[in-house]
Amino acid sequence: MALTLEPHVVTLGTAGGPRWWSAPDSGERTGIATAVVVGNAFYLVDLGQGAGRRIAQAGLDLKDLRALFITHLHSDHVYDLAGLGIFGLYALQDRAGTDPVRILGPGNRGELPPVSPRAVVRPEPLAPQSPTPGTREMFETLMAAHATDLNDRILDSLKPSPLDVFRAEDIEIPAGIGYHPNTNATPEMDPFEVYRDELVTVTAILVEHPPVAPAFAFRFDTAEGSVTISGDTCFTPNLITLAQGTDLLLHEAIDFEWVESLYGDKTDDASRAARDHHYKSHTSVREAAKAAEAAGAGTLALHHLVPGHAPDIVWTEAAEHFSGPFVLPSDLDVIPFGRQR
Repeated sequence: MALTLEPHVVTLGTAGGPRWWSAPDSGERTGIATAVVVGNAFYLVDLGQGAGRRIAQAGLDLKDLRALFITHLHSDHVYDLAGLGIFGLYALQDRAGTDPVRILGPGNRGELPPVSPRAVVRPEPLAPQSPTPGTREMFETLMAAHATDLNDRILDSLKPSPLDVFRAEDIEIPAGIGYHPNTNATPEMDPFEVYRDELVTVTAILVEHPPVAPAFAFRFDTAEGSVTISGDTCFTPNLITLAQGTDLLLHEAIDFEWVESLYGDKTDDASRAARDHHYKSHTSVREAAKAAEAAGAGTLALHHLVPGHAPDIVWTEAAEHFSGPFVLPSDLDVIPFGRQR
């Protein structure tokens, strides 16, 4: 029987990292964002820099957005969140109050991460009154920062509040699994459901991306196929658990040779700490392929590419270590994950 939902992803943005990449010869990769399209609806996973414009370029109609899922709260994954709240309310104003767009992501970390052992003087954290806000608090704070503009629209133009159009929620981590943001950020666990409608069931699992915690991977299951999106993570058994038998795995990857070119000959504490972070928090191309193989994924695609300007040959090494089809998407590429029935 022919597919009816035609499930697919659109790789709205494929670069990772909190910076603007500039390398015209290697093409343009914008901030990490993925649309999961099922039938006439779509869902977003992360919303990096440029995602708002990419949604329009992909031909997606914002009125068809069901929900946004945030893997973790690093800036490169939420850069366009304020834009969605401020500009998105025009396309979505009919959803105010009765059917708000859900924004689901990590909750408050609960405590600050440990200071790098390379620190000579202890750094002072930003916003000590609330240093680790979760998704709900972040979205509400972003909207409050734009209150001058938004109140003009609400009072003078009778537009709805973005807090009525969108409902930001903190994903609750299952009790009793031994999770702790600093000492046990990725306990062995089963995937757990975070969202369901008539088209998709979305499950999540904790993945390892220190020092941020919690950090999630998400899996979308439909009647016609599944896709798993790793979020930022080092090689993590939990990700393999979530992705078992998935039709498509989108996994992050970093070029460690690029890391060495930046920091390998540096001796200052800040550079050494940055190098430490990349090695403990991200996945090499080879290990991303290893994870896909262990999960029995149908197809592997790499995204959240760091650096965003690296030549394709850096990433295509994955094909040598994964036995299934391998895809290296550019921004706005379409990757089906439906199974013919």
